[in-house]
Amino acid sequence: MIENSTPRSTRFVALDVHKATIVVAVAEDGDQQPESWDKIPNDPSAVRKMVKKLGQDGHQLKAVYEAGPTGYGLQRQLADLGVECIVAVPTLIPRAHGRVKTDKRDAILLARLLRRGDLVPVWVPDPTIEALRSLARARYDAKENHQRERQRLNKFLLHWGVRPPAGVRAWTNRHYRWLKEVQLSEPAAQVAFEDYRAFEQLAQERVRRLEQELRTWAEQHPRLALIVAALQILRGIGFLSAATIAVEVGDFRRFAAATSFMHFIGITPSEHSSGESQQRGGITHAGNRYLRHVMVQSAHHSRHQPGVSRELQKRMEDMPKDMIEIALKAQQRLHYRYRSLSRRIGQPKAIVAVARELAGFVWAMGQHMEEVLAA
Repeated sequence: MIENSTPRSTRFVALDVHKATIVVAVAEDGDQQPESWDKIPNDPSAVRKMVKKLGQDGHQLKAVYEAGPTGYGLQRQLADLGVECIVAVPTLIPRAHGRVKTDKRDAILLARLLRRGDLVPVWVPDPTIEALRSLARARYDAKENHQRERQRLNKFLLHWGVRPPAGVRAWTNRHYRWLKEVQLSEPAAQVAFEDYRAFEQLAQERVRRLEQELRTWAEQHPRLALIVAALQILRGIGFLSAATIAVEVGDFRRFAAATSFMHFIGITPSEHSSGESQQRGGITHAGNRYLRHVMVQSAHHSRHQPGVSRELQKRMEDMPKDMIEIALKAQQRLHYRYRSLSRRIGQPKAIVAVARELAGFVWAMGQHMEEVLAA
């Protein structure tokens, strides 16, 4: 006797994830209206129970939730439970127009879009890369905080009419020695000054500590260390920039073309076209702000004549010849672009345009390294 085997139907599960709760909506395989299923606690045991209930009767589950502050822990748990789960890009989710917005409506919309295949997933890094990414972002935040502490100290001194001696550049060793000698006429103001100075020093020490930790942990990751070393042969990209690029990208193979990488950074021009009209504006900023910052800062080096410094020459040692050729070609191309554009559109816009082209060379270098590592 031959038993009839029916194919497993797919059940599309949308999760509106919050700190303490998860609102669940379900869309069955077909054209039925998605429905709100339940509201469960945001903890692993409740998620396991949900998967068990929804997977009854042989249903194959496919889940989705929006990328956000809750991270990728839920995605990894669902994957371990045998559930295919994507994390959707929030900015690319089509939104229904209207004034009523609830968690249930959001979950139902996600379920419908998941069934239709209209969601764009983010790339989910492995826990090690995610941890290094968190370390790099902590260093970035510490750097921003350090700049704010310096600004506060500068404003305080300006308010009291205290200026460094002529020829003393800000935040050099001579400047720090001068700060130690500053004495204000009012004791209470001196207390405030010492507090501002102490916090600036603490912020500086935090930056140094995180930079050292990032260097230590990045060197312990063999694949990441090779990519970081390769990116540093591009002029203007030192260790911190290369490490930031490597951990934010994760895998260069997920970008099929250089333009895709540029879009990911958010460094491409915005456009508004309708009919015969075509208008282009500033860059979209709809991308990874950490990579965008690195590219723009590195692009400033293209203002100078192409050349290989002693430090850059050392970085190029033991690097493949074709990769060195990419790095030298990048210097020539980017400097030429900067000079030609800066005359026409001014330095700020020229730097951004050069940063966009630098991203193309970074992509090419990353693709080459991925091929080498895969061989």
